[in-house]
Order: sequence, then structure tokens, then C-alpha cells
Amino acid sequence: MANAPKTTSPAKQESGNSSNLFASLAIIICFILGYIVWEFVMGAPSNFIDGNRENQPLPGNYGGMIYHAGVIVPILIGLFLMVWVFSIERFIVISKASGTGNVGNFVRKVQQLINGGNIDAAISECDKQKGSVANVIKAGLLKYKDVSANPGLDSEKSALAIQKEIEETTALEMPMLEKNLNVLATLVSIGTLTGLLGTVTGMIKAFSALATGGAPDSAKLANGISEALINTATGIATSTFAIIMYNILTAKIDKLTYSIDEAGFSIVQTYASNHK
Repeated sequence: MANAPKTTSPAKQESGNSSNLFASLAIIICFILGYIVWEFVMGAPSNFIDGNRENQPLPGNYGGMIYHAGVIVPILIGLFLMVWVFSIERFIVISKASGTGNVGNFVRKVQQLINGGNIDAAISECDKQKGSVANVIKAGLLKYKDVSANPGLDSEKSALAIQKEIEETTALEMPMLEKNLNVLATLVSIGTLTGLLGTVTGMIKAFSALATGGAPDSAKLANGISEALINTATGIATSTFAIIMYNILTAKIDKLTYSIDEAGFSIVQTYASNHK
């Protein structure tokens, strides 16, 4: 009888919905926090001459300079916060997927048990380890036991059935690890482009100050250049951190995928060797 196609479990559907809700709320909250920081922290009257935000910032006061850099700044602060929020969230999810112990040690122990023919002990190790890697390996081991209990089955087809079980379980587990990474990937571009937008608006103000009749307004000229440079710096910083975090997280996911492939290959090869 053909196996019924796998469907996502209610627990995983609920986890996916929770992840979508988290992403939506995190984006909104980060923008709100960005505005609050810009308006009430950077724009605190104590940062400006005579306590008036319309005046120039106090000498060497970077908070006041950032406030005067314009309305693009709170957006950039929100984007910068998003990089850290989604990076921390992915670190937590990937750590849970790795399980309770070191993944490399777990895979090596399972391989030893499989090579020794102790499938039940390997399954027990998966139950102790927990996480996505252990779930995939356990699914392959359970399929191993299932096909081994039917000696009349063709060994080659049974090995393929084990491999298919591992691949299907991996296909269910891995998307949860990669979820929200697209947000970080998007922030790489958005950070730079938003910073560039702030740079352009700042330079427009700077040239407007130069274009006024009579002597150029040095205060407006300084504000325009400051806005341009601060937006540029914040946008570049956002994109830089987003790239670094994205690469670190994808490297961790690749490591988990390699561990799954390594253990899955051992399961299939052991079955093929024992049922020639």
C-alpha cells in the first residue's frame, strides 16, 4: 500500500502561525521604538542650546545631531532594531533545533549505535537529544525498524523508503529554521536604500541653504550635511549587521543540514549492508 503523503502537524502549523504573528508584531514594535528613541531620547531638550529643540545641538552632543538629521532617522533606527530582534529570534530557534546537547557528538553516538545494530538505543538517544535534527534521525530509525520487521520486502526498495522518510521529515523541519531569514535578507537592501534616501533629502536641504539669496545660511547648510552623513552611516550600519547575522545564521543551518545528511546516510548504508 502506498504511503499517504505527509502533512504538517497541528503543532507545526501553530508554530508557523505564531512565527508569522511574531514577525508582524516585531516589525511594528521596532518602528514604534525607533520613533520613541528619536523623538524623546535624541530629541530631549537637554540635548539642545537653551533647551529648545529648534536650536542647534549642544557642542559634541550626538543625540541632538541625530535628531536634527530628519524624519528618516526613526525609520533607520527601527530597521536597525529589527536586525537584532530577528537575529536573536533565529538564534533561539536554531538552538532549540540543535537539541539539548552538542549536535556533532549526538550524530557520532547515533552512528556508533546504528553501526552496532542497536537501533532502539539510537532512538532513545534521539528522544534525549530532542530538536529538529533528532526528529529527522528518529523518523529514519523508525522507518528502519518498520522495514526490518518485514523481511519479505525488497532490500533496495526498503533502503529507498528509509531515505525518502528522512527527506520528507527534513522537508517538514527545515522551513521552520529558515523562516524569517528573508526578513534579514531584505533588511540588507532596505537599510542601504533608506540611508540613501536620507542622504538625498539631507543634500537637498544643504543645496537649498546655498541657493538662498544673499549669504548662505550656514546653520541650514550644516544641518543638511549632517542629515546626509548620519543617514548614510545608520543605513550602512544596518545593512552591515544584517549581512553578518544572515551569514552566521545560514552557516548554522547548513551545519544542521549536514548533520542530518550524515546521520541519514549512515542509516541507509547500515540497512543496505545488513540486508544484502
